[in-house]
Amino acid sequence: MEASVLKRRLNKWRNAVSERLPDGLRKFAGSLSDRDRFDKSNSNPAAFRVLVRKEIADHVRSWRFILLLAIIFLTCVASLYTALNSLQDAIKSEDGYSDFVILKLFTISDGTLPSFIGFIGFLGPLLGIGLGFDAVNSERNKGTLSRIMAQPIHRDDLLNAKFTASLFIIGFMFLALGLLVLSLGLLIVGLPPSFEELLRILAFLVVTVFYIGFWLNLSILFSVRFRQPATSALAGIAVWLFFSFFYDMILNLLSSALVRNNQASTVDDMLNHVNLMLGLSRISPYTLFNEATSTLLMPTVRNLGPLTTEQAYGAIDSPLPFGQSLLLVWPQVTGLIALTLVCFAISYVMFLRQEIRGRS
Repeated sequence: MEASVLKRRLNKWRNAVSERLPDGLRKFAGSLSDRDRFDKSNSNPAAFRVLVRKEIADHVRSWRFILLLAIIFLTCVASLYTALNSLQDAIKSEDGYSDFVILKLFTISDGTLPSFIGFIGFLGPLLGIGLGFDAVNSERNKGTLSRIMAQPIHRDDLLNAKFTASLFIIGFMFLALGLLVLSLGLLIVGLPPSFEELLRILAFLVVTVFYIGFWLNLSILFSVRFRQPATSALAGIAVWLFFSFFYDMILNLLSSALVRNNQASTVDDMLNHVNLMLGLSRISPYTLFNEATSTLLMPTVRNLGPLTTEQAYGAIDSPLPFGQSLLLVWPQVTGLIALTLVCFAISYVMFLRQEIRGRS
């Protein structure tokens, strides 16, 4: 009873205050209260989870995802087979880390096929592009985007759900592949992985998810920008081909031109030239991924740049611990995360500023 009386008194006091306000302030206060009531009625925390489950179910049931999964699975199994064929020779070689036998399954090959990380670096972007190139424009072309937005959900929940669901599928897939390699290595080699090997493999899988997440965000950006899914798919594949093949060719041509112009250069000039080319090559996410994964899975990698004789003098020829390897590749991992966030931010802003009306 006292609460109802207090509520009535507060309503009377609010009405009395609002009547004495000027017309402009009264309208502004009314608009704020209406917007608060709309936000409270429109907020639905369970809507995001429903959208994520719906997107995961759509991906898993699609033939596109099944074909991509089959391609990546078969190529990874083939690379694992070649690694097992050359594992005995790799163990006998004195490379300084003969204790890390399980890690060799991810890095070595007999020459007939690329290694496990080579296949992941090459085919992983196709998985990200395949899951995101029609994330938004297909909904727009089907006319279902306006129906989804008519539900009590926020607009950004749709884009967040599409990215979260695809990233969850990618993480689960590569976690399964990593466990498959570990189990086969345990059955065939007969040696269990050490704790440091588990940490390095887990870090490799996390970097792989961030790497494919960049291509996923890039394809979602193209799906927001272009109306037709074919155009967004071709744009994503064009960027993938450029960084996979043509970017290194362009850098080689640029490096050759700079070397011809500076034939009488000193040692410092040559070091500056190598550092410049290395910095330009690290613009490519493919280079960042290769440097990060090779350092994490190969403990003998001690540096990612040129070293002088004075810098290499006195260095102990031993594998780096996991913490030092992670510290060495932290700039590359940060670069991959930054590229992913930039693509997501651009697609986020573009999607929030677009008008959704029917099939528009």
